[in-house]
Amino acid sequence: MGDGGSRCAIGHLRTPHPGLSAARLARLRMLAILWKGDISLKRDPDARTRDRAYAAHMRGANLPLFDDAPPAEMREQLAPGAWVLRGFAHAHADVLLREIESIAAASPFRHLVTPGGKTMSVAMTNCGAVGWFSDRRGYRYAAIDPESGKPWPPMPERFVRLARAAASAAGFDDYAPDVCLINRYEVGARLTLHQDQDERDRHAPIVSVSLGLSATFLFGGLVRNEPQRRVPLVHGDVVAWGGPSRMRYHGVLPIRVGDHPLTGARRYNLTFRVAR
Repeated sequence: MGDGGSRCAIGHLRTPHPGLSAARLARLRMLAILWKGDISLKRDPDARTRDRAYAAHMRGANLPLFDDAPPAEMREQLAPGAWVLRGFAHAHADVLLREIESIAAASPFRHLVTPGGKTMSVAMTNCGAVGWFSDRRGYRYAAIDPESGKPWPPMPERFVRLARAAASAAGFDDYAPDVCLINRYEVGARLTLHQDQDERDRHAPIVSVSLGLSATFLFGGLVRNEPQRRVPLVHGDVVAWGGPSRMRYHGVLPIRVGDHPLTGARRYNLTFRVAR
């Protein structure tokens, strides 16, 4: 979060500045409105209080997307190499959701089975050069969808642009994801605490995009029993973590009952990775 001086400067953005793009200026003005309207958005030593304040205000907010990096006040650092980019994908969410629909028409969502025989509550599909899946034989990547017998759908250019822009905003330039896992959460679905261990590159970031219903993201440490931070995520938020935080444990608490205007009683998540 920015310091007091930068917030004061934001509050005085009355006329366009030649050094600011229209999208960046719009984001700064939105932040100024939120800052002026509620003292609860001020910097708070209790991260959970700050997170709850953000979630309450950002539901339904309409922020521009990724033509340039979000201002510092719209980013929240979780750990070295780990950032929440608030509202980063909001403005193009309808396009992203249409792409998801097209991908699912070729490679439908399915509930995978873990090596231990449990069926995952989250439905999943993939796009990109490879896809991630699980069965009784283990977790792995493959170029062919085992259900269709065909290659996974190609990753849409819109996805690639978003993933690269988010990674850059989190400090990771030249990001080149080769897979996007697409998760569909119904009410009550959850993702247990885990590490992403099936990728050869364990430095390049994971970029995770939230669409639809709100969720509580768990972000832990490098060992399972370390305390986890509970991070509220709303429609359009992006989380990116890599480098020293790449192997941190993470998960999602059960999705609560809700109704989103674009997704109904569902949450979608795009997870970009460098698998090979």
